[in-house]
Amino acid sequence: MDPNLLYWKSQGQSFLSRVQIWFRLLDPSVLLCSDAQIQRAHSLMGGEERRGQDAAAQTLALSSVHAGSGAVLPLVFRPAALMPVSAPLVVASFLPHSSVKPALFWQLLLQSYNAGFNYANRNSSSEQSKTSLKQLLLIAGTVSYATCAGALPQIFINRLGVRSAPIQTFFRSLLPIPLSAALAFFSVSTIRSGETEAGIQVFDSNGNPVGISKAAGEKAVRETALSRAALFGTTAAVPNLLIFLLSRTRLFQRNTLLMAPFRHISIAFILGLMIPVSFSLYPQLGTIKKETLEEELQAAAADGHLFYHRGL
Repeated sequence: MDPNLLYWKSQGQSFLSRVQIWFRLLDPSVLLCSDAQIQRAHSLMGGEERRGQDAAAQTLALSSVHAGSGAVLPLVFRPAALMPVSAPLVVASFLPHSSVKPALFWQLLLQSYNAGFNYANRNSSSEQSKTSLKQLLLIAGTVSYATCAGALPQIFINRLGVRSAPIQTFFRSLLPIPLSAALAFFSVSTIRSGETEAGIQVFDSNGNPVGISKAAGEKAVRETALSRAALFGTTAAVPNLLIFLLSRTRLFQRNTLLMAPFRHISIAFILGLMIPVSFSLYPQLGTIKKETLEEELQAAAADGHLFYHRGL
C-alpha cells in the first residue's frame, strides 16, 4: 500500500482529524516546491526515516503525490491548487451576465478544470495503459454537456426575454444551487465511470492488495461525487442566502454598490471553507463491508471489510 494511504489509515479515519489534515495540506505554498523535492518527501514517508521526517516534508508528500499510484500530480490539479484556480472561475460563472456567450465561456473554463481535476485524482489501479480515445471522448462530452447545462439560467433569461425581477432572481440565484450540485455530481460520475465498470484495487487490513472490486469502485465514485456536489451546491447557496438577508439591512439598502463585491468575496470565502470540509466528508482510505463485496473477494475480508483508495 502506498505510504500516503497508510498515513490516511492511521491518522484520517475521523471527520475532525481529516478536516485538520486537509486544512494543512491545502496550503498554497506547497505548489512552489519542485518535483524532486516532492519525490524525496514521498520516499521518506515509505522509508525508515519516516518517524524523523519533519511536518513540512510530510505535508508536501501528502498534498502533491497521488495516494494510489505514487506519481506526482500535475501542478494545477493538486488539491492545494483547487482554491486559487477555481475561485475566480466560480465567481465569474455566477455573475449576472448580459448575454449567453460570456456565460458559456466561463462555464467552459470551470467545467474543463473540474473535469481535469477529477481525472487527475481518480483511482487508476485497474487501468492497463495510458488515457484511451474513449476516455478523451468521454471527458470532451462531459465538459460540453456541463458547459451548456451550466449556462441554462442565462439562456432561459435571454431566450424567454425575462424582465420580471422575481423570475430573474429565480434563474440567477435559486436555479444555480441545485444545478451546480448536480453538474458537480455528474462530472465526477462520468469522468470516473471507468472505476465503476472495471473496478478498483482493494486491500486487506495489512495493506496487501487482494483483487479488483467493482463494488468498491462504485462506492468510491459515489462518495466523491456526493462530496463534490456538497462543495459546489453549498458555494452556490450560502452567498445567495447572505445577500438576501443583508439586502434587508439599512447599510446595504443605502449602499447598493456594496452588494456585488460582497457577493464575490463571499463566494470565494465559502468555496475556500468548503473545500477541506467536502474533502473530509468521506475517508481517503475507505472501507467496504464483506457482504457488499464480490463473492471471490469475501474470503479475503478476514476483519469483515476491505480497504480501497477513494480518490479525490
